Amino acid sequence: MSRYKVSLIVPVYGVERYIRQFAESALSQTCADVQYVFVNDGTKDRSMEILSELIDEKYSHLKDRILIVNKENGGLPSARKAGLDVAEGEYILFADSDDWLEPDAVEKIIAKADETDADIVYFDLVKEYGHKRSYKKEREYTAAAKGDFIINLFNYKSHGYTVTKCFRKSLYTDNVIYMPKLGMHEDIYLMSQIIFYANSLVHLPEFLYHYRKDNPDSFCAQDKEKRHVSSTTNLLDLYEHYRGNLKGSPIEHAAGSILMRAGQHSLMHSHDF
Repeated sequence: MSRYKVSLIVPVYGVERYIRQFAESALSQTCADVQYVFVNDGTKDRSMEILSELIDEKYSHLKDRILIVNKENGGLPSARKAGLDVAEGEYILFADSDDWLEPDAVEKIIAKADETDADIVYFDLVKEYGHKRSYKKEREYTAAAKGDFIINLFNYKSHGYTVTKCFRKSLYTDNVIYMPKLGMHEDIYLMSQIIFYANSLVHLPEFLYHYRKDNPDSFCAQDKEKRHVSSTTNLLDLYEHYRGNLKGSPIEHAAGSILMRAGQHSLMHSHDF
């Protein structure tokens, strides 16, 4: 039996400007049945120092539910995997340490999970640009339509964000789940597999997560060519795992989209994929 209802896994790297706001939003959640897993991905700034000071000053009563994992820098996917490997929750919820959560986000997510017994509860987010915001509402899917969900992750008709999908940990532990190597479209890489193995999923139509878009140090702020090369390298790696047995695989109907994107980016950037 799981020790907690949900484990919130948070990679930490280079976010000393934002970690306090995120940690306040996470550690002040109204739900009590949460394990907090902060993964220090070898950050070189004061992010972990600021986090530790905040915990000591304001959240010392939560220390028995806070786990700090220290590792050498390996990028976002490896940090998330390090958190997954030690998480003790029935459900997994990821968050990025330069974003923030609504105060009752976890409580509402778990209430929906308890109500429906869903393998995945997915919800909506707000993109925060500093001077403006954009509300991103997801489509409605059932387990019977999870194939459409996966296809739409690859053609941008649905949101791949890992941070808006709370999933039962057994989807990861009971199946062969490949992890991405790089940090662009790593969410689509992972979630296409998680969704494939889910027997039930439900949409919680509330804007519970604030996704920061004005962080100049984020991976998404890199130039377009770097992002395209990283994305295509990741998705071709996913394709390679299944190419010998595409039928009945998580990417059976998305393989064409992956190869088409590789071809487009090869032409755009003179990169030999």
